[in-house]
Amino acid sequence: MDDEWICGRLGEDEPWVLGAVNPPVFENSLFTFETAEELGAAVKDEDERYVYWRGTNPTVDLAQRKLAALERGERAKCFGSGMGAISATISSLVSAGDHVLVLGAVYGPTTQFLRYLEKFGVSHTHVDDLAAGDSAIRPSTRILYFESPSYMAYQIVDITEVTAWARERGLLTVMDNTWSTPLFQKPLTMGVDLVVHSLSKYVGGHSDLVGGVVVGPSRLVRPLALQEYQLYGAAMSPHDAAKVIKGLRTLPVRMAAHQERGLAVAAFLEGHPAVREVNHPGLPSHPGHAVALRQMSGFSSLFSLVLDTESREQVGRFINQLRHFRIGVSWGGFESLVNAPALTTEESVRVTMGIPVGLVRLSVGLEPADTLIKDLGLALEGMSA
Repeated sequence: MDDEWICGRLGEDEPWVLGAVNPPVFENSLFTFETAEELGAAVKDEDERYVYWRGTNPTVDLAQRKLAALERGERAKCFGSGMGAISATISSLVSAGDHVLVLGAVYGPTTQFLRYLEKFGVSHTHVDDLAAGDSAIRPSTRILYFESPSYMAYQIVDITEVTAWARERGLLTVMDNTWSTPLFQKPLTMGVDLVVHSLSKYVGGHSDLVGGVVVGPSRLVRPLALQEYQLYGAAMSPHDAAKVIKGLRTLPVRMAAHQERGLAVAAFLEGHPAVREVNHPGLPSHPGHAVALRQMSGFSSLFSLVLDTESREQVGRFINQLRHFRIGVSWGGFESLVNAPALTTEESVRVTMGIPVGLVRLSVGLEPADTLIKDLGLALEGMSA
């Protein structure tokens, strides 16, 4: 199926929509049945039958169908947050005594969650590459978890190589694909077992939604939906599902604009004397650019630069002088945002991830690129003042 058709029309012409231009939002917390026997049968199949909000409902189900189709997966399950999806997914695949291998830098709270699992007897190890993975793997290793591009550094992982390596060693692979969205990268087609997303970012697209999703084969997603999803209670609301559906309608247009503006800003920064390096896989100078072109069809506008400083004070001064980049976490909305891990991230996590003090993350929004470039130029000039 065509991605633009999936985003805009999949499931929206079905009878239950009743011809409404926006699919209905089912606000009810529960559904009733004609007989006790019907209720009993539905409860046993609550991932597919409408019983109670904590299971699923028609609005959430439509969002899930669209996301599964975009990722070329059999099934998707939406959660109330990205971390809801990540924590439930990892939990569904491990037991006490198991080990998780983490490849490259990943989202900070994911690392924090893996540390939290230690009190339940689940350990983890971070490695920089597959060679180190061979040394770190254990008989108890169950999962290889990674992102591509990686967290903050935006390094590229050769997904086909990684999934082949993991399969040979009997590991399941889980990949966070939030950066690229399902439009620009489809990891399931390259051998990844489960894909997770924060829907709060580009998919939602307007900084008014918190949500997450896991996508993959039914044999892995359905047990998770019936157990971890239900027990953790991180259910997506139908109102948030409606925002996901609306965000998907404009996702292809927005991502094209994000890509254009992000690359223009990155190219400007790459040539600035106050910038040590720019980590954007869409730049030809990026070490992983060739691999990125092979496994991705486009580039989002989230990237980092490393200022030529080791001073947190100078990093803060640079950020405070920006006028068009708002200071805040998250990304993927209309507004451009700036954040610096050295000022906001737990120090032990920053060190574990190998993030330098001078690293600054930019989320280039949909404002004119020239305006953003001028803003950055003035801030860089004033950084040492």
